[in-house]
Amino acid sequence: MAQFNELQVFQSMQGSANARLEQSASLTEGMAAAIWNNHHDHRDYLSPTHHTLSCYLEGGRDTFRRDQPQQTGAPNKLCVLPAGHQSSWVIGNSLRLIHLYVSPAQLALTGVQLLDRDLREFDLHEGIFIDDPQQAQRFRLLSQLDWQEPSQRLLLTSLSHELLCHSLLQHNRRKACLQLRGGLAAHQRRRVQEYIDAHLDSPLSLDDLAQLCALSPYHFARMFQRSCGLPPHRYVLARRLAKARQLLAQPHLSIAQVALDCGFASSSHLHQRFRQAFAATPGQYRNAMGLGQRS
Repeated sequence: MAQFNELQVFQSMQGSANARLEQSASLTEGMAAAIWNNHHDHRDYLSPTHHTLSCYLEGGRDTFRRDQPQQTGAPNKLCVLPAGHQSSWVIGNSLRLIHLYVSPAQLALTGVQLLDRDLREFDLHEGIFIDDPQQAQRFRLLSQLDWQEPSQRLLLTSLSHELLCHSLLQHNRRKACLQLRGGLAAHQRRRVQEYIDAHLDSPLSLDDLAQLCALSPYHFARMFQRSCGLPPHRYVLARRLAKARQLLAQPHLSIAQVALDCGFASSSHLHQRFRQAFAATPGQYRNAMGLGQRS
């Protein structure tokens, strides 16, 4: 995830004399969270480059958006603020809320995997003061955890992914006036993704993937990123890590074998990448699932 000083919504809150940061943490690559207390304030969000999901934990009944003053917040109310949106808020008496910040790259990867849809075909639908008890419960559980406690990092990252997946399923929309130019055709994208998933245990080169689409490596890389929202190497790494999580659930496989089956050069390489992505080692992941460790 970008540094907090690059998150415009976070910076807007931090720039207020009345807002107080209760805690914040980078949860996983592409996602971070913060809990805020605020009162008698006004905040403006001007075209942030990241997405923000939020939930009111306490108060908020006299908080409203300037252009929609008839709607007010309340405990368990949710907001979805996509990247590029603009909004101005008036905060009345004290409130407590949680923010989940999501990078465009993480949204793209989640959308491609979850919806099997070209990135340019969907975006998050902006919404304020949404009623969704299941999602509010996830936010509350997230807020109750100790974000600095290593043993809870796995649950933190799992909850953050559940929150994002649920928002995509409930609040995505097809973009109007869609013109798919410059990216891979749908059949090309499927062919490449299926090839990647079938060869995660082998070295994958840009040349190999480009040949599947009869493109030069340069043009393939540009078109792949336009379609999937990620450069090919980051997409492959994400798929390898997803497969590693599946294989780690099989206790008869050693971590070294999982590393080889997922295309990592060694168990230490898997350890490093897994920890960067999920804030837990493969062994800690297995322990959290009650499977024990096999090195």
